[in-house]
Amino acid sequence: MKRRELLQAAGSAALLPSLAQAQDKYPSKPITWICPYAAGGNADSRSRQVAKAMGAILNQTIIIDNKAGAGGNIGTEAIARGKPDGYTIGMGNFAPLAVNHALFKKLNFDPFNDIVPIGLIEKGPLILMVRNDSPYKSVKDIVAAAKANPGKLSYASGGIGGSHHLSGALLEHAAGIDMIHAPYKSGSAGATDLMGGQVNMMFEQMYSAMPAIKGGRLRALAITSKNRSPLLPDLPTMAEQGYAEVEVQNWQGLVGPKGMPADLVKLLNATLNKALQDPEVKEKILSQGNEMGGGTPEQFAALIKAEAPRWGKVVRDAKIEPE
Repeated sequence: MKRRELLQAAGSAALLPSLAQAQDKYPSKPITWICPYAAGGNADSRSRQVAKAMGAILNQTIIIDNKAGAGGNIGTEAIARGKPDGYTIGMGNFAPLAVNHALFKKLNFDPFNDIVPIGLIEKGPLILMVRNDSPYKSVKDIVAAAKANPGKLSYASGGIGGSHHLSGALLEHAAGIDMIHAPYKSGSAGATDLMGGQVNMMFEQMYSAMPAIKGGRLRALAITSKNRSPLLPDLPTMAEQGYAEVEVQNWQGLVGPKGMPADLVKLLNATLNKALQDPEVKEKILSQGNEMGGGTPEQFAALIKAEAPRWGKVVRDAKIEPE
């Protein structure tokens, strides 16, 4: 795996000079990177980290423009409506690219035709957690309690249709149980109420969950990745506890508007791959328990294509509607 990563990085670096020659007038001015979420969150901080590294490679400033709202739809629409000249790019996320087409009755952009995938940045698992004094010590305990008390147990989320919510909906479907979904304005707000005892459990992003777990305030029961995390090697996966269907990765990557020339997409993809090898960027991603991205635009497009029907089915089966 390491050899493949090195070869990929070397190939991307070798590609940069030739592509830069082909695009010798690009970039001749600052690039705008649209983040479809508010400042201060993970999508924002990752956008800034990667944009800084890419800007250094391109020798040009990349400006972050936060356009939050409607589950990421507002910012993603702004990316889709941008000129395809490489000066409007942005963060493409799990929800607006793979979930919201089924969640919202109307989108002002087509996530499959108006957006050009440039490259995957990262994937991140979630952790099912309860209060440290909770009687539930395993997923089996939760399922047994939920079956004994239908519609009584509650799980928090960072909002309707997000990965927190969909993970809970998947567990309900896989286990044949009925629980109460308690949506909050953010994942951190939901975790706060979990620690306060207002809800019974929560699927939370690993990077957000780790401090409370390490501090002994919350107990981790399972992780939604295919394999165990090296940061929590004793924590079993949902599959190990009998629920392989509850495999969830919250991913994000670099995208642009449709119509971008192929050589420009290649240049930005090569730049992204090189930026992901920056020691600081790599450390930020891996230290949160996330999986490094990279690869080709086609591989990122294939991920989106595979994820969209899966999450569309979850939304329809659970009859999830936007707030």
